[in-house]
Amino acid sequence: MKRVYVNEEWCLGCHLCEYNCAFANSGARDMALALRGKPINPRIHVEGDGQVSYAVSCRHCADPICVRSCISGALHLEEGAVCIDRDKCVGCLTCVLVCPYGAVLPGPDGAAQKCELCLKNSCGAPACVTGCPNRAIVYEEREEVCP
Repeated sequence: MKRVYVNEEWCLGCHLCEYNCAFANSGARDMALALRGKPINPRIHVEGDGQVSYAVSCRHCADPICVRSCISGALHLEEGAVCIDRDKCVGCLTCVLVCPYGAVLPGPDGAAQKCELCLKNSCGAPACVTGCPNRAIVYEEREEVCP
């Protein structure tokens, strides 16, 4: 299955992946109207120490502990991707606690949020990938790296 991977040596720490993600998941047609003057809520986030930067995103594990620990059944697998049914999420955030990669985050409404590979917003490829100016984020198939 295709997944999002980050090549840390190419990441500039520019945060454009975060803005493209937030825009793609906003439902709006204009980025400036969707994001100007508002807090963004990306499903990917850039971490770093000033010298090394990298984007943190869901790895869509083959046997995801977040799905197994979800008490409401909101987290589930869809076409191999870990997705959230936000209507079912009760906001317990157990998934945030158990994710070993820090890829599940509390959303602005109290429900969990995470990367869903842009499956529901018809971008084709994930918006973080298409918006990365340095091609540090890629969407490709590789050998399985997480459980």
